[in-house]
Amino acid sequence: MNDMTAPAPLALTPWQTVGPFFHYALPWEGGGILAHDGARGERIVVRGRVVDADGAPIPDALVEIWQANAAGRYAHPDDQRDGLPVDPAFIGFGRCPTDEEGMFTFHTVRPGVVPGPGNMAQAPHIAVGLLGRGLLRRLVTRLYFPESDANATDPILALVDPARVETLIAVRDGAVDGVPAYRFDIRIQGENETVFFDV
Repeated sequence: MNDMTAPAPLALTPWQTVGPFFHYALPWEGGGILAHDGARGERIVVRGRVVDADGAPIPDALVEIWQANAAGRYAHPDDQRDGLPVDPAFIGFGRCPTDEEGMFTFHTVRPGVVPGPGNMAQAPHIAVGLLGRGLLRRLVTRLYFPESDANATDPILALVDPARVETLIAVRDGAVDGVPAYRFDIRIQGENETVFFDV
């Protein structure tokens, strides 16, 4: 007779959401500064707050932005368009953790026009990514500028419900050390939820 006991049934690893580790593993010092000394174009500051459905700040999120330079060229080897200069003082990508009030800040330049679907010109915009506790995947949205006439013909904005377009338009917010500032709050759920794109 075999006295070996039957093996215990396998236990599955409990399902979990991601984080919170964003402030430890992913940010880098100066990650909110895309434009360095000598960067071409109009300097701007983009700042905002990440909030939940109740408007409470989310202090442990990570906001990423990526954008074209002032001439409309990306700091990426895949952008091989002739005639558009690469700006060595502009990195085109930034990453900033939110603080206790859910705030983030980026120092950058106003982006130029870039081609979109069907080679249609896209309005100047900044792509925004959000990582946070409880999110299984990155949320992706866009920031557009309120004074841009090109918003009316942007092929991506045209896909958005007109009643929700305002969640993608930044608001002029004074200045920081003489540099024009824009406010772009991100609401992840609830009334006036920011439009997120399935990419």
